[in-house]
Amino acid sequence: MGGAVYETVVLVPARNEEVGVFTSLGSLAAQSRRPDLIVVVVNNSTDRTEDFAREFADDVNTPPTVVLNLENNPHKKAGALNYGLRWLRDAVGGRLTSKVRHILVMDADTELHPKFIERACNVIASDPQLGGVSAACLGRTDLWRNPWQRYLLGMQIIEYGRAANARYRRDVHTMSGAGSFYRAEALQGLLDWRGEVFWEDHSNLVEDYETTLALKESGWKVTANQLCIAYTDLMPTLRELIQQRERWSRGTVDTLRARGWTKFTWHSITTMILGLLGAAYILGWGSSQLVLAAKHGFSQQPIFWALFSFWILYPALRVRNLGWKAMLVEALLIPELVYTVVRTYWLVSSIVKSYVTRVSAWK
Repeated sequence: MGGAVYETVVLVPARNEEVGVFTSLGSLAAQSRRPDLIVVVVNNSTDRTEDFAREFADDVNTPPTVVLNLENNPHKKAGALNYGLRWLRDAVGGRLTSKVRHILVMDADTELHPKFIERACNVIASDPQLGGVSAACLGRTDLWRNPWQRYLLGMQIIEYGRAANARYRRDVHTMSGAGSFYRAEALQGLLDWRGEVFWEDHSNLVEDYETTLALKESGWKVTANQLCIAYTDLMPTLRELIQQRERWSRGTVDTLRARGWTKFTWHSITTMILGLLGAAYILGWGSSQLVLAAKHGFSQQPIFWALFSFWILYPALRVRNLGWKAMLVEALLIPELVYTVVRTYWLVSSIVKSYVTRVSAWK
């Protein structure tokens, strides 16, 4: 290992994750290239997360695992990750680069593909300027109890799959919080530059995006790889889905507002604006054209038929990697239109809240 004590160290922040933490840690034990060390940071938990993590750590057949308990943490996931990094730096003598090569950050409700670490190591070794490799996230669930819940979870599965297939490979919007594989040298560079890797502030709702921007601003490249797969939980109710997405969108808007228009933020700002315009077009102009066509006869609307054909074929082709069922759902149009209404709501709501409300402290 060229003098490195740890080839790969995994940081797993876990807050009230007693249901999924054992499965997540088990996916690390099942890796084709096992991590040298797992650090679980139990973060303001009130359930049995710590007990299950220690049960995993005590198993002689699992990778070496340390369980840290962080109480009274006001800085959300960022505080837990920085706490784990401070422990790791102390354990290796002060600087990450002296004894660690790679650091994997993963959520405690996520499972990694058995070859995730092996593939991520290969990707990051392909370019010395790469500071991180992001997972391609896919949804996992079969816990629907009624047709509405099945629809809601199914649309999230399609959404995740479409995003994983379309992500930029050399300039990703954000490293995924579900699974991000970092070069230790890049994280040490952030420590030298600003004193912490993950920005500690109670208003930082998207520590993964803020850190992605910081890596780019300090000269590193980041990428995503479709073979580095993370399977993550989905939101089973509309209320939970909107809460999750409002947090992500609100955090992104807050971060963009703080940084302004730069060469690292312009793409995200433009994408958000185009998303709003696209939703207005689909829900506004498209609906009005449908009403006119129904009133005056569809045969008199050749432009409508051309657009209608495009609306059927393009969404279906974008999810062909998910199979024929996903293609059929997208071709039906109505399921995606309903989900677009929900998506537009949380996006507009997030933008408004970013300007008129403050983020509450995490107690």
